[in-house]
Amino acid sequence: MSETLDLSTALSEEGSFMNDRQKEYFRRKLQLWKADILRESKETLEALANGNPNQADAADRASSETDRSIELRARDRQRKLVGKIDAALQRIDEGTYGYCEETGEPIALKRLDARPIATLSLEAQERHERREKIYRDE
Repeated sequence: MSETLDLSTALSEEGSFMNDRQKEYFRRKLQLWKADILRESKETLEALANGNPNQADAADRASSETDRSIELRARDRQRKLVGKIDAALQRIDEGTYGYCEETGEPIALKRLDARPIATLSLEAQERHERREKIYRDE
């Protein structure tokens, strides 16, 4: 499919929820997001590999180690995000993408556009967060 898709085109499409245009829109969005993450990860790893670990000043070494640690934690979060993106792409292939895992109801397209890896509708997510807060506060 060579034409560029945007959400307004996908939203204006007549027909059922998560039709072919919508699936293609979200598939492309997820694939581009994943490609960006992988590119950034590669750049970070190259920068870390080329860094200068032999700094004479103890403060500079400590600062470099802190920066390195922060970068590695960020990369770990990105790695987990790639797994969620892959799972979302698999749901598109299986035909379950865009449906709430808790209720089975469609997730709003605008929510999916903002958070394409969402697996819960806004209402189900809010219930989930309230339950977490209750158990955390006990």
